Amino acid sequence: MEYVIGILLLLTFFALAWYCVKGYNLMIGFLIISVVWTVLSLGGVAVSSAGFLADNPVLQFEGGKGLVAVLNNIYQSAPEGWGTTLVNVCWGAWFGRVLMETGIASTLIRKTVELGGDRPLITIILLNVVTAFIFTAMMGAGPVIAIGVIVLPILMSLGIPKAIAMFTFMGSVSAGMYLNPVLQFSQMRAFLLGADEMPQFSFTWYATHWGYYALAISVVSVSVLTGIYLKFSGGKRHAWAAQTAGAAQTKDAPAIALILPIVPVVLKIAFDFSVIGGFVIAGFAALFICGKMKGTFKENCQLVNKLYYEGVVDTAPLIGFLLTLPMFNTCATYASPYFKVVIGGIMPRSEIVVCVVFAVLTILGFFRGPLTVYGCGAATLGVLSGVGNFSIPFLFCAFTIPSTTVNVGSCITQSWIAWGLAYTKVESRDYLKLSIPFAYVTSICLYILTAFTVTGLGAEWCL
Repeated sequence: MEYVIGILLLLTFFALAWYCVKGYNLMIGFLIISVVWTVLSLGGVAVSSAGFLADNPVLQFEGGKGLVAVLNNIYQSAPEGWGTTLVNVCWGAWFGRVLMETGIASTLIRKTVELGGDRPLITIILLNVVTAFIFTAMMGAGPVIAIGVIVLPILMSLGIPKAIAMFTFMGSVSAGMYLNPVLQFSQMRAFLLGADEMPQFSFTWYATHWGYYALAISVVSVSVLTGIYLKFSGGKRHAWAAQTAGAAQTKDAPAIALILPIVPVVLKIAFDFSVIGGFVIAGFAALFICGKMKGTFKENCQLVNKLYYEGVVDTAPLIGFLLTLPMFNTCATYASPYFKVVIGGIMPRSEIVVCVVFAVLTILGFFRGPLTVYGCGAATLGVLSGVGNFSIPFLFCAFTIPSTTVNVGSCITQSWIAWGLAYTKVESRDYLKLSIPFAYVTSICLYILTAFTVTGLGAEWCL
């Protein structure tokens, strides 16, 4: 009967893929699939063979108390264990709002355009670098939109076709995410490990072995493809006024403040300093240096509270998703023995083979497909980690590529890309014609990087 349970679980996996592709609410979807997998996995214990149960200790529990302990682990302990990740997300969102409030982000953009002068391609490359730099510290739809309403009109005022302007901006946002200590590392790490597990897999280790190179490859890829698209683009180019509302009255942030976006990342990599501590230091430094704390103590407190509130609102849908995802991840451990029975013989066990297969199937990262963990890829991760013996850094990098390059920077189901399509009035098919080649080119390069840097790490990197 374990084969029947495995087939039913596999069917629910494809049902989840369909649900995600349709664009339905991810939080509700993963809550439902968690309940379904829990019922099938634990209910299957009653009808599975004795040999199967003997080979899978995870399914061995005694009586009602044992069952309640398993359920408590899935629906209570698992979400609680993500508390550290959620705290990092909230403080990171606050810091992003500080960078917007102080004008640091917009000043960086304006200075970059001035440096590029009347050379559009140079300006595009510089804007890609600066946008990636900014999003090593910022996250959420609010900050992306806030920067987008500055960058996109500037690009289009240079005569850049609106679809290409949209593509190059969103691609550079995803590039910066590869070195974001919260959205990229803490959150992705939580898909694989508890907060206290495998401390040697730190942000510093990740950045120096893979993260720096991933960011650089992504920026180069989006910049080169933008140049190619511009060379072969035809039709009417749209010139917008580069000056956004209120731009004439906008005061530049002090020069010294422009280094603050990178401070939390530098502190973490150089000194393994607290991520939240870095956000607090850089955030309050920005507020003081930029003259935002000149009011009374009460007014200053209200400003900080307002920015925190706005930051948390920016990330609220993500937080809801993150609170249901650990339930799914935990119940997947009880479902994995059944998956192993059905598909264990055909799942790749070589890291190089995984890299090749994932690179070829990059398209499956679109529309919340089975390669992005912000869709039904979380199920794929659970299945692959259950049937194979892959290292944690390898799984992290293998799944972070489609989840970032494809989902964050290329897919129209991403909230800020959907906003960008409406804002620039670009048709989704026109955007996908540009973003799909970018997703493939960048992913292939990143999987080659993965094959050379995080394969064959040894048993100490496996759980």
